[in-house]
Amino acid sequence: MLILASQSATRKTLLENAGVVFSAHPAAIDERAIEDEAKAAGAGKAAIAEALALAKAQAVSKDNPGAVVIGADQTLECGDLDVHKPASRADAAAQLRAMAGRPHQLHAGIALARDGVPLWRHVETATLVIKDFSEAELNAVLDLEGERVFSSVGGYRLEGPSVRLFASISGDYFTILGLPLLPLMAALAQFAPETLKPGAS
Repeated sequence: MLILASQSATRKTLLENAGVVFSAHPAAIDERAIEDEAKAAGAGKAAIAEALALAKAQAVSKDNPGAVVIGADQTLECGDLDVHKPASRADAAAQLRAMAGRPHQLHAGIALARDGVPLWRHVETATLVIKDFSEAELNAVLDLEGERVFSSVGGYRLEGPSVRLFASISGDYFTILGLPLLPLMAALAQFAPETLKPGAS
């Protein structure tokens, strides 16, 4: 049995499209407490993403004996800005304005665990640049995105209308979407090969 410790529609779609057999159960963890503890220990944004992913995988795997659990999380790094999922449209707009015209990094952490024991962990980074946009462009994008931006770190979705606000991206597209799929598929082939659907015979 394979479980994705997330209710992210994007992550679920990526796994489904890759022909992976899984169920999805969100992890009940205190993300901010884990992040604060990691920061206190000197961890950077990439290490925090990996720590959050592992914590999710371990938490769900303890409640599902024998299952391999995928944990995934993402952090955003843009100078000294403290960027998280926005709580409102105003928060999303403020974050996007603050990041405009400067590069930022998305760190996507991913981990596998079974019975609370880590099996594998990985983190990948992509660099993105939001262009200098007009208020009209920003409002049009936020109108189109609606509440979906509240579920995304940074307040944008590159797979949605938010792409209009970008000047460039550098890195793996799956990493930007929050699930580094290529290294994950290799890990699943090692730790849970039975969850990969076979081709038609």
